[in-house]
Amino acid sequence: MISVNDFKTGVTIELDGQAYAVVEFQHVKPGKGAAFVRAKLKNVKTGATIERTFRGGEKVPKAHLDRREMQYLYNDGSGYIFMDNENFEQISITAEQIGDGIKWLLENMNIQVLIFQENIIGIELPNFVEMTIIDTEPGVKGDTATGVTKNATVETGATVKVPLFVNTGDKIRIDTRIGEYLDRV
Repeated sequence: MISVNDFKTGVTIELDGQAYAVVEFQHVKPGKGAAFVRAKLKNVKTGATIERTFRGGEKVPKAHLDRREMQYLYNDGSGYIFMDNENFEQISITAEQIGDGIKWLLENMNIQVLIFQENIIGIELPNFVEMTIIDTEPGVKGDTATGVTKNATVETGATVKVPLFVNTGDKIRIDTRIGEYLDRV
């Protein structure tokens, strides 16, 4: 059990049999009445966010998420095959369990698999990945205007907005949390 007064961003709690991560929290002490904590919670499995108000000092069960490092091997058509780096066991994870992370998943990439109550609920990708651009309009010499972007397709098939000077074959770094171009590698 954890007191709502001890909330910090990233703490996972259990509500209604689901795991939620604390995204934002605010301790409120009104002039009249008891203190309370207003929290914005993100469902770890579905990604949906809810807002909940707790009485000050209220205790909630802490969700124990098990994180296992695994390596992505391949897609067999029905699921994505991962290998546990400790015991070399292979497991299949569905596209629904992976979510939007599929578009940043490269073969042989190490990721964290999140397990809650013996069930796989999702994956955590590295914050940044390096990918090669396989298709984009050619850059023209002198195209250095700031803030102007064009679409580029990376090796996984995902589309990212990149500056005009980036060409096909360039290796770029992408922030997987927001899905945006960072820089050329």
